Amino acid sequence: MSKAFTSEESTPEIVVPPRPPLPAGVPNYVTPCGLASLRAERQKLEAARAALDTGPDEGRAASYAAWATRMLELEARLSSAELIEPSPSTTGVVRFGSKVTVRDDAGRSKTFEIVGVDEADPALGKIAFLSPLAKAVLGAEVGDVVTFETPGRVQELEITASE
Repeated sequence: MSKAFTSEESTPEIVVPPRPPLPAGVPNYVTPCGLASLRAERQKLEAARAALDTGPDEGRAASYAAWATRMLELEARLSSAELIEPSPSTTGVVRFGSKVTVRDDAGRSKTFEIVGVDEADPALGKIAFLSPLAKAVLGAEVGDVVTFETPGRVQELEITASE
């Protein structure tokens, strides 16, 4: 008889999405906010572990495995985190942690913050320091024009603000 018609129950596979990659040899820079976020994530995972201990037996082994995978990845990121405090003396120069406003050659402005890999969220205007846009503006000063390559075109961006 086909298994499709039996009453055997199977435990659903728990998929743990991987953390964003950090290339070998690249420091794991984090902003103060990013470090606080990683620590808050660890507290949530620790609380989730306690809930696993008191939850139902069904699927517990898979849940523990998923929890352990997430915790190991998180601990690796926390142990490698290099906190970069904002430096008020470099206002006007684009650095890690800066909020930057650029104007493109069509006159459109865009503001974003350069952050660590784990805290990047383009929808919230936070881009990873490893992104092509961040690499194009890092080290530039207000008033500088930088070149930024997008698929099929090269754009010039003027740095109009950096704090």
